[in-house]
Amino acid sequence: MKNNLSDQSLEFLIKQRNLLKGVAIGFGIVLLLAFGIFAYVAIEKKNFALLAIFPASMITMLPILLRFGQINKEIKSRQTN
Repeated sequence: MKNNLSDQSLEFLIKQRNLLKGVAIGFGIVLLLAFGIFAYVAIEKKNFALLAIFPASMITMLPILLRFGQINKEIKSRQTN
């Protein structure tokens, strides 16, 4: 797969944006469920060190969101021209 967005067609970029949006939403839902489970276990076991997992796991969403932003920027730049 090409990494340079300027070489891709507009249709491919729109398809990629929609795919990344679905992945981000699905992964976000899974993370929320995991957060709920970890919070429950941390409170029940009084092991509050488990709460440190919350901010650390948000880093895993960063590459998806960065790529999503890059694709949106490229789509907007092409649509204004």
